[in-house]
Amino acid sequence: MAVQIDLTGRVVLVTGGTKGIGLGIARTYVAAGAHVVTCARSEVDVPEPGTTHFTCDVRDPDSVQELIDKVVALHGRLDVAINNAGGAPYALAADASPRFHAKVMDLNFTSALLVAQAANKVMQTQESGGAIVNISSISALRPSPGTAVYGAAKAAVDQLTVSLGQEWAPKVRINAINVGLCRTENTAEHYGGDATVAAIEQTIPLGRMARPEEIGQVALFLGSDLASYVTGAAIECHGGGEPPVFQYVVDSLQAQA
Repeated sequence: MAVQIDLTGRVVLVTGGTKGIGLGIARTYVAAGAHVVTCARSEVDVPEPGTTHFTCDVRDPDSVQELIDKVVALHGRLDVAINNAGGAPYALAADASPRFHAKVMDLNFTSALLVAQAANKVMQTQESGGAIVNISSISALRPSPGTAVYGAAKAAVDQLTVSLGQEWAPKVRINAINVGLCRTENTAEHYGGDATVAAIEQTIPLGRMARPEEIGQVALFLGSDLASYVTGAAIECHGGGEPPVFQYVVDSLQAQA
């Protein structure tokens, strides 16, 4: 018998849910029957089919509380909150300003905490509780030169997940996904073209970057009853990870032999 996830009637919030990984997550939950609310700092011309969109600066406590209040006013409940908003441009830590570092921390760590806190207040009052999923990164697990503070922020998100998994049980489950490289609408531009992307993909054990909907499927599992005994965990979704640097040396020497 095939296992299917049916979230008909569930209410799901996806921050940063209008593009990239967030959009993939939103579409996955819509396909499972959920009422999906997305948010971003800007309006969208046409919301993704099956979703409602609100503007929100997830770094601001008042804006976050207003967002959660709107979701509950619209749907009467909140079952799943996905902390997806995040990111950081390339910047060497020695050169970046304190203000830059603070912004990276606010977007990637503080926002996740603020949304989780506001969502938890609602979920603790619901008989069925709720689930929170933090979109973290492989950068939390290995060196992240050029995005060092981003990596530190995601490591903090992982630690937050572990702690809140104990604090907020048994009503609320909270888990993280350590996401590896993922193809989005901006991937080729970010890495300097398709040829560079193809070369990068050759270093991934599964031979390619993830598709946004594949991250969505992991997030869907964690937000569903199939993960009813999973909390305080971080699931690695990175295609097998990245080979250690010395492996490139070994491969090069073998090729020359």
